[in-house]
Amino acid sequence: MSENMMKAWRFHGTGKPLTFEDVPVPHAGPNEVVVQVKAAGLCHSDVSALDDPGWMPLFPRLPMTLGHENAGVIIEVGQGMEHWKVGDRVGLSPVMPDNDAIGYGKWDGGFAPQLRATEANLVKLPDDVSFTYGAMATDAGLTAYHAMVTTGGAAKGNKVGVIGLGGLGYIGARVAVLLGAEVYAAEINPETKKLAGEIGLADVADSITAFKDKGLEIIVDYAGFGTTTAEAIETLVEFGILVQVGMGRLEATINTYPIIINQLSIRGSKSGTKEDLAALYELMRSGQLNPPMNIITHADIPAALDHLRKGGVIGRYIVDYDK
Repeated sequence: MSENMMKAWRFHGTGKPLTFEDVPVPHAGPNEVVVQVKAAGLCHSDVSALDDPGWMPLFPRLPMTLGHENAGVIIEVGQGMEHWKVGDRVGLSPVMPDNDAIGYGKWDGGFAPQLRATEANLVKLPDDVSFTYGAMATDAGLTAYHAMVTTGGAAKGNKVGVIGLGGLGYIGARVAVLLGAEVYAAEINPETKKLAGEIGLADVADSITAFKDKGLEIIVDYAGFGTTTAEAIETLVEFGILVQVGMGRLEATINTYPIIINQLSIRGSKSGTKEDLAALYELMRSGQLNPPMNIITHADIPAALDHLRKGGVIGRYIVDYDK
């Protein structure tokens, strides 16, 4: 292959398979860098883009390269970005100031070995955090941390509920434990329940309502299946906070009585900031935040997305470009 071309998994629209194509290598424009992708995560939203036509407004330009969870090394620096250097290790916070994002809109993602990024995306990746964990943190980690800490306000001494211990919920629950909160979780997958000990949970049950007597001040719903939202509202103590981040279903039937009587707050949360990602990397440096992952190669991406589609996957799929 020409040194001016690279292989990428290209998205052609809902209902169409990804195709493995030759595409031009990117170059850094003004206020941009090019990153050699060392690791890229796969996400349920990638499956949604492939399967759900409702996602198509996020993709005005086709074909394009998916992949919004990335970490790597800067290999080219554009004008105005000279404070970054070739060789810098970085994680990429995906969202742009205009709400476009890497792997969406005009920004090709990490299902290819190189991508363009801007100041809004770049976060220094500490030397003692691997590229694979660095990539995982940029979406699953970033979204989980932002919901739990920045939006929910979880801190030492809080009693916290977590709904769903998947890719996001595991991280959110573990972050809360590391901050000194007492954490209870709802999870229906029996295999995922077995992670309760390594997370440090006080207890885990099928429904968060099992912990009505525990005085939960904050509940973060990482599942978002409607019934989970309703159950969280029934469980919170007076002045409690529900953070809604999961999008398993986009509608819920809820009882407004406890919202009024207990003066509850309901907050939505999405993605996160560069500052959240930097804080998460500091937690990862401690060696105490090690979410489960499944390492795959670039060639494995379509099969791994199919596994996500079928469900039951424990841990994040992460492409290791050095494999």
